[in-house]
Amino acid sequence: MTGTLDESTIDVDRALKTKHRAMWALGDYPAVAADVIPELGAILVAACEVGAGDELLDVAAGSGNAAIPAALTGADVVASDLTPELFADGRARAAVRGAHVEWVEADAEALPFTDGQFDVVLSCVGVMFAPHHQASADELVRVCRPGGRIGLLSWTPEGFIGQMFATMKPFAPPPPPGAQPPPLWGNPDHVRALLGDRVTSVTARRQTVTVDRFATPADWLDYFKANYGPTIAVYRSIATDPDRVAELDRELIRFASGQAGDGGAMEWEYLLFTARRT
Repeated sequence: MTGTLDESTIDVDRALKTKHRAMWALGDYPAVAADVIPELGAILVAACEVGAGDELLDVAAGSGNAAIPAALTGADVVASDLTPELFADGRARAAVRGAHVEWVEADAEALPFTDGQFDVVLSCVGVMFAPHHQASADELVRVCRPGGRIGLLSWTPEGFIGQMFATMKPFAPPPPPGAQPPPLWGNPDHVRALLGDRVTSVTARRQTVTVDRFATPADWLDYFKANYGPTIAVYRSIATDPDRVAELDRELIRFASGQAGDGGAMEWEYLLFTARRT
């Protein structure tokens, strides 16, 4: 009986990871990272004091928004992600900037690296989207050497992306059992609880990035419907119901209108969290 249950659990987890991989392959996430939030990776790299000779792992790296600036410091960088479809763009961007990055397909909840392998382990709006937070946190700690640095940059629940997800939630399929909301990683108490006494020298700062690419809320919505995997996935789930699609359009434009300032600029809040492995 136990073996059957274990196999069932494995099958459910495999299906969930397959769904996540497919979601992030939708649209053009590398364009979002490069066009909308290009500075976030470098902010995280600087906060982790990355430098020449550091062995660094970027978890849920996407197309290398943090991995590439880390490599440019002289660090030896491995970029891992569940969705290898994002690597082609990352390799091209790294080549243009003269950055050497090793790209590895990997699940953030089961990283294929040895204990204490890296001096720095970081993730820029990446690991937060792995469904099982404790499993991911345990892996971040495991692969970081004692005294090494862990750095996380995550959207907050109260910020733009966190509230965007809250707006989409009534229209999205229910999450699978055990999956936790990504923006919880933007709550410092949640992250501290995940990492526990395995880290020290903790800093947690709420900061914002100015997004001024979109002239109107409608422009933002059109862009996210075309390029951002989670938004595309929600719209696909209701595609056969035009009334629901129209309702979601209205709700997201109403939400974004409340966030936009002069000229359409928006401030998107994130948590910058750094710590040292005990």
